[in-house]
Amino acid sequence: MFCFQCEQTAGCKSCAGNAGVCGKNENTAFLQDKLTGALIGLARATDNNEHLVEESTNQLFLEGLFATLTNVNFDGETFYRLLDWVDVEKHRLIRNCYECTSPCGRNDDYDMDNLWNADEDSRSLRSLILFGVRGLAAYAYHAWVLGYKDDSIYQFIHKALFAVGRDDWGMDLLLPIVLEVGEVNLKCMALLDKANTETYGHPEPTQVSLTVEKGPFIVVTGHDLYDLKLLLEQTEGKGINIYTHGEMLPAHAYPELKKYPHLKGNFGTAWQNQQKEFAALPAPILFTTNCLMPPKESYSDRVFTTGVVGYPDMRHIGDNKDFTPVIRKALELGGFDQDTTFPGINGGETVMTGFARNTVMNVAGTVIDAVKAGAIKHFFLVAGCDGSRPGRNYYTEFVKQTPADTVVLTLACGKYRFNDLDLGTIGGLPRLMDIGQCNDAYSAIQIALALADAFGCGVNDLPLSMVLSWYEQKAVCILLTLLHLGIKNIRLGPTLPAFVSPNVLNFLVEKFNITPITTPEEDLKAILG
Repeated sequence: MFCFQCEQTAGCKSCAGNAGVCGKNENTAFLQDKLTGALIGLARATDNNEHLVEESTNQLFLEGLFATLTNVNFDGETFYRLLDWVDVEKHRLIRNCYECTSPCGRNDDYDMDNLWNADEDSRSLRSLILFGVRGLAAYAYHAWVLGYKDDSIYQFIHKALFAVGRDDWGMDLLLPIVLEVGEVNLKCMALLDKANTETYGHPEPTQVSLTVEKGPFIVVTGHDLYDLKLLLEQTEGKGINIYTHGEMLPAHAYPELKKYPHLKGNFGTAWQNQQKEFAALPAPILFTTNCLMPPKESYSDRVFTTGVVGYPDMRHIGDNKDFTPVIRKALELGGFDQDTTFPGINGGETVMTGFARNTVMNVAGTVIDAVKAGAIKHFFLVAGCDGSRPGRNYYTEFVKQTPADTVVLTLACGKYRFNDLDLGTIGGLPRLMDIGQCNDAYSAIQIALALADAFGCGVNDLPLSMVLSWYEQKAVCILLTLLHLGIKNIRLGPTLPAFVSPNVLNFLVEKFNITPITTPEEDLKAILG
């Protein structure tokens, strides 16, 4: 196997041999590559055939790409099902070509070995496109299940995959598509923001308890708010409490979700701690999307998956979304016999969430007045994925050391390093504000653009610094969105992506001044002078 798409890749180079650091084995890696090559072949089949593309075709692209993200699907049966689906769609799109035995690029799948063995700059740029479009497809999938769709997004996915399969394209053709991934992902995050807010209302600042009350309960992890809503409906009145985990924490801020009294609080921290945190949990865990780690025997009988998530021999809730087996398991296990608090990393017993764009923009006047009066000197966006690699405590220490006259905005699961800290208030507002999930980077961008407009300057001229952590492919497409917007001076860690070649890195440094993190002290000194 060969894989270097996530931050924890072995030796910061690549995972090879029989297994990846994420836990996928050689066969899973092979099937993910085979599916990716088949989707590239399907993208070729859509070329000049967009009029034949049906809703099922685009659904396949979204599900297929999403399934290849890190820590999403380890189940071989899922990949065989998706490969068969590709076969059906391709046969419909190019029936005559499909029956031809002469390979011409339109009737055959792409061999991913060609990409992994390409020269490093071509491999780097095409990997940026591929990994970025995988993240984009995940966001498009979440909007899709709520009924929000955009054909222009799907057409770009076809275009991007077509480019990934072009072994003969150079930087002049590939680089514009890299940045276009960021442009289309901005549109995709806007679509998902609209889907979430029109379906569940605009998030509101909400204090979330880290105490699990006695009695039966279910823990819901992942990102899919739709699955959570269905579970809340199906458990209503059954004496079962629901607790979020990981990236589901921001669900507590949505009015149409927080109205359920049995949505009680949040359990645990970020995804990489699940094998320890779930080991003795007297409750079932529902995985709605990534990030799934191979379940340990100590709790594997309590794991349920749904949507695009899968793991061999784990119980999967299909498209009917009947969560009866999860509910039965919760009642069988019974939960804790007394209220039990699971503090955050820094000992806090509650966390705040819900400071999305609507909330912040409603108090924009207060923020602007505080900046003009000198009460707020600087804004930090400390955001991104968490992970297991040593060095991520950098983000905890960085936030702890930010001066009292600064504001820290955060989003995604990296916030679990510090979101239980009490940083106090400034100008009547919390100094630490959780904007939401990783896709809520859209909210952060809109906040930054609104501030820039208020002060009559560009985003790069604001007293705003972005200190980001990355792990998987959704972080890649968000970074490309920031670059598409021309945002400079981003600090990135804990390591730089292994798939970025020295020449591509030099381009990013020269054009956007991307900088690796160093130490909290040195970086704060450089930012604040």
